[in-house]
Amino acid sequence: MTNILYPVFVLVLLSFVILLMMAKERFAAIQRREVTAEPGVRPVFRGRAGQVSNAYHNLLEFPVLFYAVVAFAMATDGDDGWMIIFAWVFVAFRAVQALIHVTYNNVTHRFLAFSVSVIVLGAMWVKLFFHVSSASI
Repeated sequence: MTNILYPVFVLVLLSFVILLMMAKERFAAIQRREVTAEPGVRPVFRGRAGQVSNAYHNLLEFPVLFYAVVAFAMATDGDDGWMIIFAWVFVAFRAVQALIHVTYNNVTHRFLAFSVSVIVLGAMWVKLFFHVSSASI
């Protein structure tokens, strides 16, 4: 079943959209000289450029576990209806978190969206574990 790839495509698209926003904001910050850069150290972007950069990095860090569980679920025929629902819910809350991050950036709201995505991703891994465990008996 390849239906589980659709939420993956949406998360990848979201990552590219935020990447483009980040590039625009960073370029503007460089023009305004709002970046601190030391040799051999990652540059620090302040203000809006830093906010959007952090949103982008968040889309690369934790979702790695999402991409892995989807790949393993597909490889083990564990990508059933529940796994697809979980995948969509995960992506929805990651999108909410990113939207909050690049707009009004309320940390409490952002953390709630993140927390739901963590719980859903944990459920995906538990479901996959039981699927693989029952298949190997």
